[in-house]
Amino acid sequence: MSDDLETFMMTQPPTADRPLNGMTVLVVEDSRFASEAIRLLCLRSGARIRRADNLAAAHRHLRVYRPTAVIIDMGLPDGSGAELIEELTNDAIRVPVILGMSGDAGTQEVALGAGADGFLVKPVESLAEFQQAILSVLPPQEGPVSLKVLPSEIVQPDELALQDDLSHLARIIHDRDDGPAQDYVAQFLGGLALSAHDQPMAVAAQSLAASRVAGRSTSAAMARVIHLVEDRLKDRRQL
Repeated sequence: MSDDLETFMMTQPPTADRPLNGMTVLVVEDSRFASEAIRLLCLRSGARIRRADNLAAAHRHLRVYRPTAVIIDMGLPDGSGAELIEELTNDAIRVPVILGMSGDAGTQEVALGAGADGFLVKPVESLAEFQQAILSVLPPQEGPVSLKVLPSEIVQPDELALQDDLSHLARIIHDRDDGPAQDYVAQFLGGLALSAHDQPMAVAAQSLAASRVAGRSTSAAMARVIHLVEDRLKDRRQL
């Protein structure tokens, strides 16, 4: 989208087909695949999207502009999404909509406790659920509109974004093998598995996380993760 077209779209009032016209959504998410789904949902809803892949990048964005909505993944590489939620909630000029997001529904209570207005459970791919999550908590003065008919569309992110996430995981595994790195691998892989509807990856992520929690050796679990990541990367490079 060119700058001129984007500026034009941001001046258009909300409509039933594009109920988020004029809004800016900041998604704080380290997965490119999950971010791509949010981008497609924003595009179909009329909203402009900005992305930060960690807390530090989110702070840089927020120093420059005030978005209408911030969607924050609960597990980020440099801290918990709950930290940013609490910070934004207590800001003197509060962002109108703050949503937590995770593949772990158990973190919803943490997000809401930190001050989030709502919560999105990965995979986030339903246009209706995405629009309703924002519109249902948008303050009246921000100009929400009622949807005439809930859209049934499900978005499908580009496979290249999934390959980027798998390559990101491979680099982390190669560079570090300590406990915190394994915790991050389990969290990231679990969310990615949900977004990609990949059950074997989900099981591998759960096994690694369980081994870490129980204090058991993670050798077998990490070997399984490495095999799956390499296997998925090989498949996509052959496409």
